[in-house]
Amino acid sequence: MIRWQSHLCLNIGAATIAAAASLAAQTPTHIQTFPLRDATGLIAPTVKTEAVTYQGRKCVRITMDGDDRDGLALLPGTDFQDGVIEADVALKSSMPPGVRFPGFIGIGFRVRPDASHFELFYIRPGNSDAPDQLMRNHAVQYSSEPDYGWYRLRREWPSVYESHAELAKETWTHLRIEVAGRSAKLYLNGSAKPSLVVDGLKGEDLHGAIGLWSFTGEEAYFSNIQITPATPLTLKNASDIAGRWEMRYSSDAGGIGAEMELHRDGDKVTGTWSGAFGENRVLTGSWRNGYVELSFAGDWPKEMGRRTPGPVNVFLAGWVDGASAQGRMRVEARSDGIWTAKRKE
Repeated sequence: MIRWQSHLCLNIGAATIAAAASLAAQTPTHIQTFPLRDATGLIAPTVKTEAVTYQGRKCVRITMDGDDRDGLALLPGTDFQDGVIEADVALKSSMPPGVRFPGFIGIGFRVRPDASHFELFYIRPGNSDAPDQLMRNHAVQYSSEPDYGWYRLRREWPSVYESHAELAKETWTHLRIEVAGRSAKLYLNGSAKPSLVVDGLKGEDLHGAIGLWSFTGEEAYFSNIQITPATPLTLKNASDIAGRWEMRYSSDAGGIGAEMELHRDGDKVTGTWSGAFGENRVLTGSWRNGYVELSFAGDWPKEMGRRTPGPVNVFLAGWVDGASAQGRMRVEARSDGIWTAKRKE
């Protein structure tokens, strides 16, 4: 079994960093196309890129040496914030016969010049027809590297950042990624319905390069990249969480209202929760450039549906944007849903 590291950082030389850094200063004003009939211009210090013909199509193949690691090849001259990214991808396992390898292939976006941080949509075609339903649900995934890899997201927010889709190895798959502010959607093979929706991207970088992402143990093929920029949503990081907030939680167990009074000291957040899970419950958490993670111990009320009343642990995560905030909220073993909040004067 391949053990995938949750932190997918790349070590890139100073010359490459300088070359990629120039991309971030550009603002795209037109559609960019990369047919990828050859590997000219790709910034790929940690992977091998070569022009090949695969299934009758001229494309770029990416491979890499070593075990259990990822790699990125950055597209030159890209600086993407909001809009649409389209790509055709395919993969072929190079693992020995009999070794299960679902594969990893995808597109990184808003990539920092040194490729240390990026948002990522990827597919794992070998999981699509797995006999175990849990593995089938790992066919399409999102992560935000390096802090929010698949392992952390799966443990903290089960089933939220991955889903099932009909896929196959050694077959071209069309990816369409739509990004708007802090939200993104992944569409597959021309479908009008997204296979995965991420409402609240974890990364704090609001723009960056586009990268072709793959993994060891496979041959990854890329073709026909098209980047269509859109007018970016007006966003600014570093909004403060301190203050009084009126919030609403909508979940599979119903909806509730509550109030939070919060204080921030550097990256540490403290305060109280008052609402359905108790009054003046001590709340603690963290703040990172406007992104917050909060938790408290409460009590599940008997008025809320069929769940058994009793002690519960509550977790919230999301972004603060000025006088509003939103994200996901989970009551351990009881409910999962969306929270929204407005700052009270």
